[in-house]
Amino acid sequence: MTFMLIMSKNDNNASMNWQESLIRWFSGNHREMPWRWTGDPYDVLVSEFMLQQTQVATVIPYFHRWKHVFPDIGSLARADESEVLKLWEGLGYYSRARRLHECAKTVVASGGELPGDYESLLRLPGIGSYTAAAIASLGFGQRVAVVDGNVLRVRARMLADPSDIKGSEVKKRYFEELNELIQDVSDVSSFNQGMMELGALICRPREAICVECPVRQWCLGYSSGTALEYPRKSAKVSRPCYDVSVGLIFHDGKYLILRRSPEQMLGGLWEFPGGKVEPGETHESCVVREVLEETGLEVDIVRKVGVVKHAYSHFGIEMHAYVCALHGSSEVVCERPWAWVEAKDFGKYAFPKANHKVFELLKQQGVI
Repeated sequence: MTFMLIMSKNDNNASMNWQESLIRWFSGNHREMPWRWTGDPYDVLVSEFMLQQTQVATVIPYFHRWKHVFPDIGSLARADESEVLKLWEGLGYYSRARRLHECAKTVVASGGELPGDYESLLRLPGIGSYTAAAIASLGFGQRVAVVDGNVLRVRARMLADPSDIKGSEVKKRYFEELNELIQDVSDVSSFNQGMMELGALICRPREAICVECPVRQWCLGYSSGTALEYPRKSAKVSRPCYDVSVGLIFHDGKYLILRRSPEQMLGGLWEFPGGKVEPGETHESCVVREVLEETGLEVDIVRKVGVVKHAYSHFGIEMHAYVCALHGSSEVVCERPWAWVEAKDFGKYAFPKANHKVFELLKQQGVI
């Protein structure tokens, strides 16, 4: 493709220039992050898992709390999953926490030290190409490119590349190109972090502050005045929204909660019994049916707590919450772990964010 040939020639002539320009810019313009200069690969591991789909400002306090409780990979490996999930509570995408926990257990079982090379890191649970590259590069100084969404955007604009960056072939091509370019840089970690920081601060999704960009003279998007036309992406698929009802079964001063199975989305977290409203079903009848199916309990609806909305990565929910009373036996028949807990003890358990919105309604109503 013409644009690739042109840029490749420019890169061959001036790649050191733009790479070193980026490194110099990063040294004076980076944000302070608690994991950035510790030199501890474990810090890189934890931060990279936390930063997936999550903003830096949100992650920083979680990282500090995490390091206080789990200062090293051994302490994390020895922890109970419920403790791990509770500490992760509020960050979302809880499968990340479970995979990080499993990764730590695997590392400890294999000697206790994170491997320093890219290929060995890829064999660990929960670690894909991006995370492996980040740990190898930022934690061990290995010459491997780190390619996240920010890097894809920066590179697409530099190349004025019309390819769809959601495609796996494009990501692979960028990774291979940058891997070649990174072999002669003076500071691998600063180069990789500089690319990501450039995308976060300057070459942003809806705004390109080109006058402050340290690599603009090598950028075809800038020189042609078309930077914001890149990167190209395929159209987003509309996200479905599900109608859900849950029952807050109140008995002897306590509420019944169930723990989600490990293989489920949000596995390991606790919730109130309930589920999707079926066609032709009212929210109230859904609660009665779901509670009976999940716990063997017969309940009556006492009152409606309210409705909360929550968006996940691929779908949304509208959750209708009801306080329920037992209508008959209190014997729970459930294949999942379950517990009767007082409202004041909800904080001891890890719940999905949607449930926390229900807790807020209960607080407003003076229940907890």
